[in-house]
Order: sequence, then C-alpha cells, then structure tokens
Amino acid sequence: MSGRETFSGKIGFILACVGAAMGLGSIWMFPWRLGTYGGAAFLVPYLLFTFVLGVTGLMGEFGFGRSQQRGAMGAFENVLREKGKGYGASLGIIPVLGVTGVFIFYIIVCGWILKYFVLAVTNAFGSLDLPAYFGAFAGQPESIVWHLLAMIVTLSIVIKGVQGGIEKSNKIMMPALFIILFILMIRSLTLPGAGKGIKFLLVPDWSHLADPMTWVIALGMAFFTVCLGGAAMVVYGSYLKKDEDIPSSAINTAFWTTIASLISAFVTIPAAFAFNMDPQAGPPLLFITVPQIFQAMPGGYLFGVLFFLCVTFAAISSAINLMEVPVEAVMDRFKLSRNKSVIIVALLGFLVGLPLDINMNLFGMFADFVTVYLVPFGAVIAAFVFFWIYGVDRARQEINRGAARPLGKWWEFHAKYVFVLTSVAVLILGIVVGGF
Repeated sequence: MSGRETFSGKIGFILACVGAAMGLGSIWMFPWRLGTYGGAAFLVPYLLFTFVLGVTGLMGEFGFGRSQQRGAMGAFENVLREKGKGYGASLGIIPVLGVTGVFIFYIIVCGWILKYFVLAVTNAFGSLDLPAYFGAFAGQPESIVWHLLAMIVTLSIVIKGVQGGIEKSNKIMMPALFIILFILMIRSLTLPGAGKGIKFLLVPDWSHLADPMTWVIALGMAFFTVCLGGAAMVVYGSYLKKDEDIPSSAINTAFWTTIASLISAFVTIPAAFAFNMDPQAGPPLLFITVPQIFQAMPGGYLFGVLFFLCVTFAAISSAINLMEVPVEAVMDRFKLSRNKSVIIVALLGFLVGLPLDINMNLFGMFADFVTVYLVPFGAVIAAFVFFWIYGVDRARQEINRGAARPLGKWWEFHAKYVFVLTSVAVLILGIVVGGF
C-alpha cells in the first residue's frame, strides 16, 4: 500500500511495542503469578516460554504485517486471495474483533486508573474507605465520565498518526514509566519488613515445578505478556520499514516488557508484605491494597502520585495499540481518513462499553469471552495463516529481511510446528482453566 505510515526507526517501534505489551497485567497480574507459583522457580518456565515461543510469535506477527503492509483483515485477505480463496477478510475479522473487544473493556479500566490518579494527586485516599469506595465506583454511573475521559485521551493520541501520535507518546511515556518504576522499587525495597516480600519473590519453591499448573500459567502469561493475539502486533508490524531488524525488535520487546513486569513485582509485593497486606491479584491489589499502602507509607503522597502516574502510562500505552487495530481496519476496509476512522471507532467503542460501565457481571462475562476465547483463537489463526498458508519459508525470508543475525533453516520447524501447536494448546488450556 503506497503512502502507508511507518515508524521512524527501530527505537520508536520497540518502545511502541513495549508500551502495547506492558499494560495493567504487568502491574498487578505478573507480581501475583510470580509469587503464587514458586517465586524465582516460576521464572524458569516463564522465561523459557517467553523467549522461545513468545519471541517467535512476535517475529511472526511483525513479519506478517510488514510482508502485507496491512493490518490483520487486509493481510489475511492478501494471503488467502493468493491461494484462490475469497474469505480472507472474513477470517481476519476474528483477531480484529478480539482485540477490539479487549479495547472496549480495557478503556473502562483506564478510566478507573485516571480516577485513582486524580485521587492520588488530591491526596484523597486517607479520607476514603477504599474497599467500599471501589465497590461504589466500579459498575456505577460515575465511572462513565472517566470512561469517556480515557477514550478522549486515547483518541487524541491515535488521531495524530503513527509517528506523530503512537510513536511520539511512547517515546515519552515508556522512559518515564521505567524511571518511575525504578524509583518506586527502591522505596519499596527499603521499607521495614520488605524482606518478606523479597523472599516471597526471589526464594524459589522448586516443588512448584512439579505442579502442571505452574507450567500452564507460565505459558499463558508468556503469550499474554508479549501481546500475541493475531492483530495488535500485526498492525504495528505493518508500519515497519522493510530494512528494520525484526528478530532484534522481537527480542528487545520481550526483554523490556519482562524487565518492566519484574520491577513492578518488586514495587508492589515487598510493600504489601511491609504493611501486612494481601498481595492478591486483580482489582483489589491495584485499587484497594496499593492505595492503603501509600496511606501508611512515610512520604506516601508523593509515591502514590508517582505510582498511579506510572500505571496511567502503562494503561494508555496499551490502549493506544488496542485502538489502532480497529482504526486501521476501518481505514483499510472503507478507505476513510484516519481522523474519521478514529472518531467512528471511539464513538462506537464508547457506546458498546456503556452497559459494561454499570454492570460488573456483564463486564466480567464480556471480558472473559474476549480474553479466553476470541483473542487466543485470533493468535492461532494468524500463526496458521502466516506459517502454513503464506509459507514458513517465505515467512523466514521476510523476517530475515534487514536482520543483523538472520534465522537459520532450523527455525522453520520450530515456527510451523512447535509454535503453532503450542498456540493451539494455549487456546485449549485457557478455556480449561478459565483464562490466564
């Protein structure tokens, strides 16, 4: 597609991809998984799956997008048309719908984050009964205003395009996020009683490696952490220049996302132990436990503001990527301008999300359907289409274009069989365990 937008270079691309992958899951889900499934022992399967399988998936999605110069729907359409099949776009809509579904509920959570950032800035945590407050806020009409604000913030970035919006914002947010996380980690590790949390995270309980669930959760987290879903990284790949190094970009994306997740664990878990609070997963950790920690911590106001600013950056950077998927699809399908496409996606996404604002049961069911079924299915389809239908030999050639260290012939078996079959296993296991 002539005249297609591109990232300015490797650094901007990697920062955008780290921003896409480094969402709220790294702040509250990863620390809990790490602690619950054996501490340092959990890192053995997690790092293995991330860098052996997750990186392969990233290279595939980057290469798929770049080879076709289109997002998922257009890429599927091109490849299937080449084989004489006319249903490529219909197949490609599955991963697009999956990511769009995540965007619809995720932007609501971004609204909650913005609300809590304001609470931190106004020093309001001390006057609130946080468990009762969160229950009275989430799922209530008040959250609609913050949902709308989060949508406007995301819209204002995506509408400026790949370099002027997505890349520029991540070049600001990602370095700031890492700096803030590091400052918060130092503070957390120096709290009296933080040693228990450090032990919780670092002392391996090797018995967990004998538990199949440790390996299942690590596998699911590896795919989740690098944002594999058949559309999000495909669309970013479609904005890559032909001479960019895909293998290096994939490894760097996985590395820095993992580093961010680990630092997040050393921010939240030692602090939770220091104040005798439960480092549990989900909204209670982020919206109840962490604010209570900052209430009790010396200098808690400053660190609370920094923490929720950091979480805001993580949330918005992921929302940008999620929004770009349906925006690119609308631009591609209907030949509309970016401005019109962004406004259409934002408006429809907000309207569809309104019922989720006021009904947490509906929110949960919608999020579970999208994340357990639709997104993993999209990842499987994209891997199969690129490595099997497009052809793993051609896929390797595309991925090696511009690579300083090209992949060898051995990689073809790994991608075509090991990775694709593992993707199917992730889909099935996710359904069995109810999601990762």
